[in-house]
Formats: sequence, C-alpha cells, structure tokens
Amino acid sequence: MKLDILAIGAHPDDVELSCSGVLAKEASRGKKTGILDLTRGELGTRGSAEIRDQEAAAAAKILGLSVRENIALADGFFVNDKESQLRIIEIIRKYKPEIVLCNAIDDRHIDHGKGSKLASDACFLSGLKKIETSLDGEVQEAWRPKHVYHYIQWKNLQPDVVVDISGFMDVKMQAVLAYGSQFYDPNNPDSNTPISSKNFQDSVKYRAQDLGRLIGTDYAEGFTVERYPAVDSIFDLI
Repeated sequence: MKLDILAIGAHPDDVELSCSGVLAKEASRGKKTGILDLTRGELGTRGSAEIRDQEAAAAAKILGLSVRENIALADGFFVNDKESQLRIIEIIRKYKPEIVLCNAIDDRHIDHGKGSKLASDACFLSGLKKIETSLDGEVQEAWRPKHVYHYIQWKNLQPDVVVDISGFMDVKMQAVLAYGSQFYDPNNPDSNTPISSKNFQDSVKYRAQDLGRLIGTDYAEGFTVERYPAVDSIFDLI
C-alpha cells in the first residue's frame, strides 16, 4: 500500500495531539494516511504499553487511517543510530509516502527532538540506492518523501506553515481522548502529569483556535519546515 501521508511520532498520542486534524481532513478527501509510532510509550507515568496499544488502535479507527505501525524502540532511550534509521527506512520504503510529518524539532520531552532528527535523517537516507533493505525477502526500492514537515508539540514554536482543519476539530479531540489513560479524567486525579491536567486538554483546542484565528479560519495546525515551502501561484495562499 502506498501512502500519501505518513506521520511519525516518538510516542502513541504524539501525532493525535499535534497533527491529527490534517490526517482526518485528508483521509476524508480520499488520501491514504498512516502513523508510525517509534515506541510504545512504556515509560509513561500513567497507563501501560499494553493499554496504549489498545488506545492507539482506537484512535487509528477514529482518524480513518489506512495503516498504523509501531517499531517498539526503547522509550526514553532510543538513539539516532544506524539500526534505528534502518528500521524507519524499511517503513518509508514499504509505504512510499509523499509527505512525512515528524515530531517537533525542539520540545520539553527529550524523545521529541530525538525522534524529529531520527525520522528526518531516515527520510533522507531512504532515498539512497546503495542502502539496502528488504521486506519479506524482497529487496526494497529507494524512496525519499517529497516533503518533511515537523508538527508543533508542547512548546509554542513559530510555525512556517499553517493548515486549516476547520470541520475536523471534533474528530481530532475524539482521537486524543481515545488515550483515556493519559489525559484528564476527573475521576482519576492520581499520578498527575503535565499532560493529564484539564488545562492541557483545553490547550489542544485553544491552540488550534488561535492558529485558526491568525489565518481567518476556525481551527488550524502548524508546522515547521526544513526547506522553503513553495506554491505555483500567489493565489494558492488562503
């Protein structure tokens, strides 16, 4: 299966929090979308790897994903080395995405910045023919995504590109709240974490509202870029 968009996240729920509105919108237009989780989030204070597997599967259905995979790197301890790069290269060559969405380039959680660079490096290396990988006994063809964008997470980084997700905010929030073990639950006040507060849950919506306000829409998601974005016509900008 060939994907139009592959979103890569260090942990299950990274993508949902940051760019699931874009995925839901494009899936509704017939695009093939997928998520690659680098770890199972096993070091999270709340929940467990097994619970998050179930939550990720539920979120995938909500978002209408064509595929979701997890390569189970070590949460908190994965590194940007050859072995990890090759694992991601195999996935990129398997699904041949046109666009890859990665973790924020700089963020509070150390895995986010590491995951960002790891995924970006793998996207480049995946296009080199002399790097050999195989799937089910068959040699894979080299493939380099046309575009690599980095979504915004905990820190309010200045976006380079803002995408209108009006009409898909409810779907985004449903996908986020599929992770019941991770986010605000008034009936479970124990083990409070930075992302389990009511304020954090509300921030997912008001950040999207604010980005939407800045471009004259109801809701939006922002991304940083590795190279200048380009349009065919000045009228392509909304």
